[in-house]
Amino acid sequence: MIEAAIFDMDGLLIDSEPFWRRAEMTVFNTVGINLSEANCRETMGFRLNEVVDLWYSRFPWTGKSKKQIEFEILDSVKELIQSEGEPLPGIYDTIELCKKLNLKTAVASSSAMVLIEATVDRLGIRNEFDTLQSAENEEFGKPHPSVFIKTAQRLGVRPENCIVFEDSFHGMVAGLAAKMKVIAVPEESSDRFLAAHSILNFLDSKRVKTFIENN
Repeated sequence: MIEAAIFDMDGLLIDSEPFWRRAEMTVFNTVGINLSEANCRETMGFRLNEVVDLWYSRFPWTGKSKKQIEFEILDSVKELIQSEGEPLPGIYDTIELCKKLNLKTAVASSSAMVLIEATVDRLGIRNEFDTLQSAENEEFGKPHPSVFIKTAQRLGVRPENCIVFEDSFHGMVAGLAAKMKVIAVPEESSDRFLAAHSILNFLDSKRVKTFIENN
């Protein structure tokens, strides 16, 4: 029986993935690394420090510390969310559905808490969630399941009684590893998401309701 709904943030609540790509390409360019959109898609679902560590391992730079690069990217994404962030289709209806079904609700993201808070405030949904959880202080980010397991603990719900909404492959893997039900809402159709319990083109609250009632 599903007792809680856990929402990813980037690319699920808000169309922030383009913001990340814009920020990463701009900031990494300042240290001589010219990333493409495809390069940035490689790290969807990763924590920011993991993204920076990856590109440093491939293209070591000088002039700025890794922490400085992280700060500049984070600051840029935050500004873009606050000025341009828009909700993705079905978000409000799906959150309303979960509340009507008396499910506990949470956001669990690889992003820093400052970005989670900026997003829920921009969308006006901060009070709709019982808890907000960032993987920034976890030992491992997604695809490790720790952020989802910690979220379930904070909600007081067993992981197997949680449903996770995810748009990224790494997020889907993390949800499955946490033994949760996973509804994938990928940006682009791909066979990589076939392991999910359900795949949607967008958060269709009617289909979500049917899934919850049948599980």
